[in-house]
Amino acid sequence: MKVKKMPERTCVVTHEKYLKKDLLRIVRTKDLEVAVDLTGKMNGRGAYIKKDLSVLEQAKKNKVLEHHLEVPISEDIYKQIEEIIKNN
Repeated sequence: MKVKKMPERTCVVTHEKYLKKDLLRIVRTKDLEVAVDLTGKMNGRGAYIKKDLSVLEQAKKNKVLEHHLEVPISEDIYKQIEEIIKNN
């Protein structure tokens, strides 16, 4: 029986590889809007972060997501990400 390969992605904050399901994808759309991609299939430039509040704080402090997505990120998006992490 063939073993199914589990997709891995790299966290832009910690630079560690994790299973795709353990990460949260943040997307910049063509309209330069930033959104949280819960399905992992939205069109646009994506960046993955670990589902961990300390990693989110580090990303906010060092503006890692803003650097990778090349747009400023509002406080509302960070709060949305925080709520998703807390509910998981």
